[in-house]
Amino acid sequence: MTIALMWEARAADGRGARLLEWVRAQVLDPVPLRRETFTAPGDRVLVITWWDAPHDADSPPELPEPPGELLHRPVHRWRFESAEVS
Repeated sequence: MTIALMWEARAADGRGARLLEWVRAQVLDPVPLRRETFTAPGDRVLVITWWDAPHDADSPPELPEPPGELLHRPVHRWRFESAEVS
């Protein structure tokens, strides 16, 4: 089964570039099947990782919480199962 882990954070005012830099520096072990990083207005950073694992698995690893001074609010996390690939 393929699951996708979504990690989304909103940077503190003026810290979007620094949050993006921090995210890019995070290494996951093991390495996911795929990892994409997105940005959006409002200094938001989104990371989606894809894993071959069951939905309720204790692993795979998730990105940690960034240093507090980089954040406007706590990180949001979601876990999804693949329903269809087209």
